Order: sequence, then structure tokens, then C-alpha cells
Amino acid sequence: MKTNQWRPGMGDMQILPGPRHRPPLKRPVWIIVLVSLVSIFVICAFLYPPQSSAACYIFSSRGCKAISDWLPPAPARDFTDDEIASRVVIREILSQPPIQSKNPKIAFMFLTPSALPFEKLWDKFLHGHEGRFSVYVHASKEKAIHLSRYFSNREIRSDPVIWGKISMVDAERRLLANALQDPDNQHFVLLSESCVPLYTFDYIYDYLMNTNISYVDCFEDPGPHGNGRYSEHMLPEIEKKDFRKGAQWFSMKRQHAVIAMADSLYYSKFRDYCKPGFDGRNCIADEHYLPTFFNIIDPGGIANWSVTHVDWSERKWHPKLYKSQDITYELLKNITSVDVSVHVTSDAKKVVQRWPCLWNGIQRPCYLFARKFHPETLNDLLHLFANYTTI
Repeated sequence: MKTNQWRPGMGDMQILPGPRHRPPLKRPVWIIVLVSLVSIFVICAFLYPPQSSAACYIFSSRGCKAISDWLPPAPARDFTDDEIASRVVIREILSQPPIQSKNPKIAFMFLTPSALPFEKLWDKFLHGHEGRFSVYVHASKEKAIHLSRYFSNREIRSDPVIWGKISMVDAERRLLANALQDPDNQHFVLLSESCVPLYTFDYIYDYLMNTNISYVDCFEDPGPHGNGRYSEHMLPEIEKKDFRKGAQWFSMKRQHAVIAMADSLYYSKFRDYCKPGFDGRNCIADEHYLPTFFNIIDPGGIANWSVTHVDWSERKWHPKLYKSQDITYELLKNITSVDVSVHVTSDAKKVVQRWPCLWNGIQRPCYLFARKFHPETLNDLLHLFANYTTI
């Protein structure tokens, strides 16, 4: 029997639709170009950071700080052998509990060319507090004749001091070395011949002894009288970002005094590369050495302001000199009422930096001492002393 087999013919075949031809994709070329430009900018900013603040403000109203906030951190450098040794010694000193003294004292260290014109005032300030203080005098030009028993035979061996040079720092270290020989000395105050106390002895003693920080003036100044004095010869141990400025008149706890005496690495950088006229810069060692040193090794251990008031409002090389006509009860009370530390940068912007003076977390008056007073003001200050030192 024949079986009829159906075979599809041309007429039975359906014409299937062919593949659709889609138009080529329109790639967002502008996005690719934009991403490429941003990537190039970020890479260049990281490899070649702006050298001036003006360049930073092209891209951000906050300046270089805004750019650095979102750039990847720079790789940490390896410390030199000297840095490792220095940091080990400093860490060991700071980790040890302070020496406990049954009779803790304040060391008052006077840095003076010769005589102390306010010796009578200091005698009145110290009277009745024997055994709670020590006095050291560095007279760089000639030995003075003392009127107070607290100052007699208290001179240390002294060398000439030239303003702006490392000899000023050497004199400070010489005072510290002598004062550290007495284990009862727990706080070390550097004073000049033009300094006067602003409070009673008891108030100052409690202020300094009942806190665990040192009062070292320290702030960042991007201007010509700040970071403009930095020299790259200080690399690698001292980088420009760590360079700081501050008044030389410190009040320092014993641990920090020992560390300052033990330092030779950072001191040598300032001895060799921070001096007037070096590399076309007028670097003043006593304004930069200790602020930079403590900013590197123990920034949290200092208060960033000095407890000695100085008036720089005249914007000269030296601070305002108070004379007899300036000495009033109101002047001294105005100084003792200040409870905010103020620094002004030396660049064209004159940025004012303010922070509260905190004593154990409590905002209190910043200043315990003041300068610069002319010798002619002695009698005026003696007359006012009993009133303006009353708390």
C-alpha cells in the first residue's frame, strides 16, 4: 500500500522575519571625556600638589585643605636611625610616671642681660613661700648686684646671648639643665627681666602644679614669618607641615624639661639651618625650635599657648613696651581677664586663630605673667600689686 508522504513545498513555507537591524548605540562621549579629565586632574593633584594657596582656590573656596581632605594619604616615610633612637628615648620618658616629690617646687628661670629691674616686686611675690620655689638667673652680659635674698648667689654659668640666634636656645637649655638638678623642681617657668607676676604665688602654684601639661606657645603660620622661615635642609626629620611658631616664654612640666634636654637631633637642625640670613630667610630659633619639637613628639601634651602675656598689637619686631603712663589697675585687670588665646598669621590674609584657654577642661584666664615692662614702672606696679593680684 502506498503511503502518501507530504513534502513541504515552496508555497507552504512561511517567510520568517529576519533579525532586526538596530541602529548603532550612541555612546555618551561627553561623559567619557569628563571622567577622563577628572581622573587626570586627581592624578596630577596628587603627584604635583599646588605650591601656592592661590592655585588651590581655583578649585575650592576652602583652599588647599579642601583638596588634601579627599586626596589619598601620602605614603609614610621610613624614619632615620637617629629618629628611631630619639623617639624610643622620648616614648620611654613619657611612659614613666612623674617623679613624686614630697616638696614639689616651681623653678623660676630668669633670662636677662644683667640686672633684674623688678627684683623688689618678685621679692614681694615670693615672700612667705620659702621651700616651694627655686630661682635661677642667666645673666648673659654682666653679673648683677641683687637686692633680694631670693636672688643672691642664684646665677648660673652664663654665655653671651645674641637675639635671633641659637645662643638664645642654648641659654634656655642651660637654665633647664641647672634647674633639673633639683629633683623637687616639678615645673619650669622661663621669664625675662621685663616680666612681672599677675597673681598671688598660691594661685600660680596651684595653676601650674595641678595640671599635667606644659604651656608651650605653638601655632601654624603659613606666612613669611612662619613657614616662610622653614628650610628644606631640615629634611627628612622636620617636614614643612610640622614647622611651628610660638613665643619663647614657656612653662614646662618636668618630663618635658628632661626631653628637651635629651634632644640633640631636632636641636641640631635648628642650630644649623635656622638663623638670620640663612638661605635668604630670617629664621629665629627661639621662636620655632620648641614649638616644632613638641608638635612632632608630643602635640597633645602642650597647651599651645604661653602663660606669659605679650602685646604684639603694634606689629613691630619687638612687642609693646609698657611705660609708667600705661600702668593702671584697668590695664592689669584687662590682661588677667583674657581667657582666649589669639594668634594672627603673617601672610596677606592675616587669619586670626582663636581657641579657649582650657585648664583641666575648664576655661580659665590664659596668663599668669606679663611683659614687656619698662624699669620705670616698678613703683607703679609695687603700689598696685596688692590690688591686682587679689583673686
